[in-house]
Order: sequence, then C-alpha cells, then structure tokens
Amino acid sequence: MFYDYYGNRAATLMMLGRFREALGDAQQSVRLDDSFVRGHLREGKCHLSLGNAMAASRCFQRVLELDHKNTQAQQELKNASTVLEYEKIAEVDFEKRDFRKVVFCMDRALEFAPACHRFKILKAECLALLGRYPEAQSVASDILRMDSTNADALYVRGLCLYYEDCIEKAVQFFIQALRMAPDHEKACLACRNAKALKAKKEDGNKAFKEGNYKLAYELYTEALGIDPNNIKTNAKLYCNRGTVNSKLRKLEEAIDDCTNAVKLDETYIKAYLRRAQCYMDTEQYEDAVRDYEKVYQTEKTKEHKQLLKNAQVELKKSKRKDYYKILGVDKNASEDEIKKAYRKRALMHHPDRHSGASAEVQKEEEKKFKEVGEAFTILSDPKKKARYDSGQDLEEDGLNMGDFDANNIFKAFFGGPGGFSFEGRWKCPSISFEMYVNHLTGQLSLPEEMCCLRRVFDFST
Repeated sequence: MFYDYYGNRAATLMMLGRFREALGDAQQSVRLDDSFVRGHLREGKCHLSLGNAMAASRCFQRVLELDHKNTQAQQELKNASTVLEYEKIAEVDFEKRDFRKVVFCMDRALEFAPACHRFKILKAECLALLGRYPEAQSVASDILRMDSTNADALYVRGLCLYYEDCIEKAVQFFIQALRMAPDHEKACLACRNAKALKAKKEDGNKAFKEGNYKLAYELYTEALGIDPNNIKTNAKLYCNRGTVNSKLRKLEEAIDDCTNAVKLDETYIKAYLRRAQCYMDTEQYEDAVRDYEKVYQTEKTKEHKQLLKNAQVELKKSKRKDYYKILGVDKNASEDEIKKAYRKRALMHHPDRHSGASAEVQKEEEKKFKEVGEAFTILSDPKKKARYDSGQDLEEDGLNMGDFDANNIFKAFFGGPGGFSFEGRWKCPSISFEMYVNHLTGQLSLPEEMCCLRRVFDFST
C-alpha cells in the first residue's frame, strides 16, 4: 500500500504547483507497483507540466496499455503531441528569426506545460529580441526567484540590459551566467559582443573629443558592424557618426546616418535634432520644420520651440526671391559690397547690352535686370533689409515690388538725369561698350590708361 501513499502525496504536491517534487513521488509509486494507473497518470502530467512531452507520452501510453479505455490518458496524450508540435514549429521559426511566432508557440505550449522553465526562457529571449524588454525581464526574474542559479535566466536578464544600452550591467549578468554554466554559448557570445561594443564606442567618443574626426568615423563604423541586433546602441552609434559627418561637412551623409538612427529608435530626440540642423545647413527647410515639429511635440521646451520657429522663418524666407543670391553676395555683405555687386549685375543684365540678342534672351535679361534692381532696393535700405532678413512679407509692409522701375534705380545709382540708354551715347573711342562692361564685371581686364574707370557714359539727352 506504500505506492498509494506516494501517489497521494504526488497529487497534493501537484495541486501546490510543486511538479518537480511531485514527479519524484509519482515515479516512486509506479516503481512500487507498475500497474498503478493513477501513478502513471500523475507521472505523465508532471512530465508534461515540466515540458518533457516525450516522457509524458510514454507514461500515458503505459496507462492505455493497462486501461485502453482511459479517456483521461487519451486526452493527455493528445496534449503531449500538441506540445511536441509547438516545440518543433518554434525551433524552425527561431532559426528563421520569426520571434513573434516563437512567442505564440511558447504561449500555447505553456498552457499545457505551465512549469516549464525552458519554454519560458525561450519566450523571454524572443521577447528581448523583439524589443519587449519589460516583459522579457519579468519572465526571467520570475524564474530567478525560484532558481537564482538558472544560467539561461541570467543570460536573458543580461540580454535585456545589453539591448537597452546598459552594457556594463549586462556584462555582469553574462559573467554570472558563465559561472553557472561555463559552456553557455549564447552568454559567451553576448559577453564578447558587449565588451567589444563598449570598447569601440568609448574609443570613438575619445577620438571625437580630441577632434580626430576621421578616426572617430572609422571606430563608430566598426562598432556598427559588431551586432546588428543591438537596436538602441546602434541608433546612438549612427547619431554619433552623423555628428562626425556634420563636423566633416559631409551633410548628406550626416542626414543619412541620423535617418538610420531614427529608423532604429523613433523616440531618439538627439538624432532628430542633429538631422534637422543638417537640413537647415543644406537649406532643406521643409524637412527641418518637420523634424523640429516632431521634437517639439515630444518635448515642449522653450529651446525646441525657438528652433522650430527659426526653421519656419527660414522656410518662409526660402519661398521668396533670394536677393542675396540675385546680387551674388553673402548674407553678411557690407553696404559697399552690395553697391559693387549691384553695379556689376546691373551692367551685366541691362537690356541695352543685349539689344542684338534674340527676343527670348532679351526677355530673360530684362527680368534679371529688374530682379537686380529689386534686390538693391531692399538690401541698400537698412530698414527694408532688416524686415527682409527677419522673414517679414515686404508686400504686407506696403512695398509692392511689381510697381517700381528698374531703370530709375539704375539711373539714380549712376547719377544720370532723365531717361537713360546706352545706345548712341558711348563716348570712348579706344574700346567698345561691350569691352567696357566686361571690364566692369570682371570678365575682361583693360589697361587703366585706355579706360580710366572714369564715367564714360553721356547721360545728357
């Protein structure tokens, strides 16, 4: 009758969820009486709860040998087959890196094997690889509370920290896992990658701080090749490399790096800010506004609000005529530089200079001549220039550029009264008017004695 006592204690332990202890009692009961049907059933259910579906199947088959009509054994045998099928599917899908499907399979298997640490660990590892770190940490922590020496659970805890860019803490867990299981291949590989990634990143940061941007670029690139699965760290590495590229004035490459960073981590504010600045530097203002809007929606600070406002102003300005570009001067040009630029461009595009050209060319040059006059009108007036530079709409301020006469600006600049025309009024026999304009615009150099740079235009009627 001792087999019955072991069987009853096994049943009690099972109700308490202590399946490993219950398994020992159930096995002892059938050793004492191999015909004890309930003993074989309990042993099978313990094996199944612990995830050993093969051993469970053998127990249920033994029950059916003793009682071929036992419906409980028939159902449990089907359950064991289901678990085996989910295991096979999960194994294939893990190799395919279809981690979501593995999690699904493990959830289904755990319905029949709730005490199986192996299934829980596989699920937790896949959750970590999917970036669902809190869930993965929770599963691993539950196992470690029951078994603090579980190397697989220690590895998963380390993996979560590693993928959250807490590399130093991750290494500690990997080392602890290797103490428990020196041959743990995954922990060994992860520990090696974590140490290499940390070293490369730190070396890259050091080179950057020292101003050795070329070396920093190489180190960050090498670090990016260590582990493609480490999303957060790689996002930072891409952003760091983008910063290096911006320092090297490789702005399009910097934009690409920052784009890769936000693809990996959509919440990475620093990458959006870096990319937005690169967009500003390359005059891609619409893209800059979009990034600054994203940043401001996430973090409503005064600094981010001002950056967005500045980008919006530059976008508005970019949709107007660029008077600096029309005159060919820098935005910080002095008054004298603006006057010299106007003189050169006005002479270059004056309609009389192109009187012998085709109608199409004449029309285009007349348009450019007018634009040069517009540019000079605005940039030579400190108040108008200030409003223009601040992005204000000049027409809203009462300045209608469509009504002014470019010839009047030209006449006022060169000081001649009345209507002006080059034609028939050129008074320098030594050189042609065309040669003189080319001299003034820098396209031809003439001896000073031939054309003393005095006024050679006759503005009289």
